[in-house]
Amino acid sequence: MTSQSFSQPIPQISVEELAQRMVESPDRLQLIDVRERQEVAIASVEGFEVLPLSEFAEWSNQIHTRFDPNAETLVMCHHGIRSRQMCEWLVSQGFTNVKNVAGGIDAYSTVVDYSIPCY
Repeated sequence: MTSQSFSQPIPQISVEELAQRMVESPDRLQLIDVRERQEVAIASVEGFEVLPLSEFAEWSNQIHTRFDPNAETLVMCHHGIRSRQMCEWLVSQGFTNVKNVAGGIDAYSTVVDYSIPCY
């Protein structure tokens, strides 16, 4: 994945909104976690598909067969930097409803679910 300059800001969703949406309409969400597998082993949120950015070459050509470009897609990482990069890439691939989880798993574990370890 290359770093590009995007003119439109990526919409964000708070961890509180994420938790609420996961309860209200989990079947309507596409959830992607771009952290490394060793990070996910430490702390994770159920329902997220793990697509580590370091494995981009392995999964990038399957993105349109694994995900609906028109469905709401929420992307998470540790703090929100890598997930923003993924969101930008998804938009460049034609995804129309992409949101970055603000604060990532770190915020989720501190604000929403204290049982998830911070690291």
